[in-house]
Amino acid sequence: MEGPRKCPYCAEEIHAEAIRCPYCRSRIAALDPARWYRDHPARRVGGVAAAIAHALALPLPFVRIGFLALTFVHLLGPVVYGALWLIVPFRPGDPSPLERATATLRAWIGTFADRDRPAGPSGGANGRFDAVPGGPLP
Repeated sequence: MEGPRKCPYCAEEIHAEAIRCPYCRSRIAALDPARWYRDHPARRVGGVAAAIAHALALPLPFVRIGFLALTFVHLLGPVVYGALWLIVPFRPGDPSPLERATATLRAWIGTFADRDRPAGPSGGANGRFDAVPGGPLP
């Protein structure tokens, strides 16, 4: 358990695990990025509803009913759930699935970009071309 921290709204000392500030009654949990993760004991499918309920201090059945209601509004429920599944990490401090996929894709593209780059007339071992003097490139 951590020591006390300051409320971002009124700057009063509050408990580290507080969801609301006892002085100004502001919600603090939604601003803390460490609270947005999907590995909760109450998770069922992907843990997105549990992550939202935990981070925003809302009852879990209300969040699940909200996703169900959004499903009947132009199928927004599965779209929002899928987007949040990509954005919210599984454990605190871990990269999200979207960040992991982006890093993997960048590494994969980087292998092709480095391999296929020809060495230019003034390019050295790294295969980069020098800018033309007076040209638009620095």
